[in-house]
Amino acid sequence: MRAVFFVLLAGALSAQVEPPHVSGQAVTAAFEGWYANADGTSTILIGYYNRNLKEALEIPVGPNNRVEPGGPDRGQPTHFLPGRQWGVFTITVPKNFGEQQKLTWTIVANGKTTSIPFSLNPLWVISPFIEAAGNTPPFLGFAETGPFVQGPPRGIAQSLDASVGAPLPLNVWVSDDAKVPPPFAAYAAMIPMVSLTWMKFRGPGDVKFSSEKPKVAKAPFKAEGAYTGKSSATATFSAPGDYLLEVTANDISGVGGGGFQCCWTSAQVKVTVK
Repeated sequence: MRAVFFVLLAGALSAQVEPPHVSGQAVTAAFEGWYANADGTSTILIGYYNRNLKEALEIPVGPNNRVEPGGPDRGQPTHFLPGRQWGVFTITVPKNFGEQQKLTWTIVANGKTTSIPFSLNPLWVISPFIEAAGNTPPFLGFAETGPFVQGPPRGIAQSLDASVGAPLPLNVWVSDDAKVPPPFAAYAAMIPMVSLTWMKFRGPGDVKFSSEKPKVAKAPFKAEGAYTGKSSATATFSAPGDYLLEVTANDISGVGGGGFQCCWTSAQVKVTVK
């Protein structure tokens, strides 16, 4: 909770002193916290804030987009959408990483440099798989029978092939516990139980989605959870090469989980375009 307070406070102060701009502004990394894994490793959850209202930016991995030490490439995005993007990637650190070691993500955008450190400070422990009221993230899969993933992105969940200019089908099956945290109870009838968002994460060309936020139609299938649904969209690529797409399933708590770092699920899809 303390970590969430600092994130919200920083955002509020930023909003007060810095008016919005359409373009020309910086991109700032967002350290969203870390959590321990069963094998003794720890995973750091990271998002970003593109301070531009409309300008999306392409920043290749390298001097202007680097994570150190161990980088410059630690799995960070190279395509930056406008606004605040929550929990877009993770970095897993070994058992002996310790509280004093740090990773730093440096981003140079529009001539402006920002560097944000990440550590295993106990103040920033989060619980992305369950929040205080018992709510958990949706399960997300790319076939009716799974396999399904849950929680922050880790690794490539699906690999696909596509051709330039030809729409690539993107089908997603989701399942959720259908729990409604108390702050959202009054609005439950007006908020979708599960919503999906697609975005380009990396890639040499443009990606056009038939819908970046395709509807999730209730569809029964065998999976954990009280609510099950399916979503379909397409992606069309402007140039050949290797791409990473990311899809996020948010439950009723919405984008960023209402500031509690739970409960959403993200998965990455690798697409080889010829």
